[in-house]
Amino acid sequence: MASPVINVTDSESNVEKNLCDLVLEKAEAAIKERGIFVIGVSGGSAAKFLCNGLPLANTDWGKWRIFFCDERYVNHDDPECTYKYYKNNLVSKVQGLSDNIFPVNPDIQVESAAEEYLKILRQVFPGEGVPRFDLLVLGMGPDGHTCSLFPGHPLTKEMTRLVAPITDSPKPPPTRVTLTFPVINNAACAVFAAAGAGKADMVQKVLDGDKENPLPAAMVRPTNGEVIWFLDSAAASKLKTTTSL
Repeated sequence: MASPVINVTDSESNVEKNLCDLVLEKAEAAIKERGIFVIGVSGGSAAKFLCNGLPLANTDWGKWRIFFCDERYVNHDDPECTYKYYKNNLVSKVQGLSDNIFPVNPDIQVESAAEEYLKILRQVFPGEGVPRFDLLVLGMGPDGHTCSLFPGHPLTKEMTRLVAPITDSPKPPPTRVTLTFPVINNAACAVFAAAGAGKADMVQKVLDGDKENPLPAAMVRPTNGEVIWFLDSAAASKLKTTTSL
């Protein structure tokens, strides 16, 4: 089980650069090896970092497959929709990606939307095995949640469903679709990126906190992969051990 690799830099802009450099490095390697790069993305600051840094990248976008680590169950034109953000700030700025990014369907019941999303995943990962993403770009909420897996919620213990609906999210909107830990911890690489002093307390709780009762973000430990954290010095200021870049 992978232990976090923690990299600290001096500014938010360098967190963004390091994250995007890693994404492109993983993309190049996957495309060279298998002809396809499969990535899961998140909202929040992760979306901002990716959409700021990736549009000018030199990559074959037609060989990318972009899924969502979780998504709010809202219409695609809703300001809360993560897909809308990527569509406006990444897909619209590059060539060859529009057919290779896969939103959650908000026009059917959320349980059916989760089942449908798994079927879409199966088009890229055929068979019955757990999908293995090349890279998951994850977020961390102020309560330590990641994806739509919240502290104390039964979905943190879900071992059967690979894509699950949630209708009682403590963070609005309450209804969402999320990957579960069997998929998250089967990834070849999972990465977090955080910046600012406002993140410092939760970063410390996740990375140095209670190992017996870990927060969801601390439960990201790929069994045959790596987990990487990119932090600026403010976000890392309360950690015991870090590696500077």
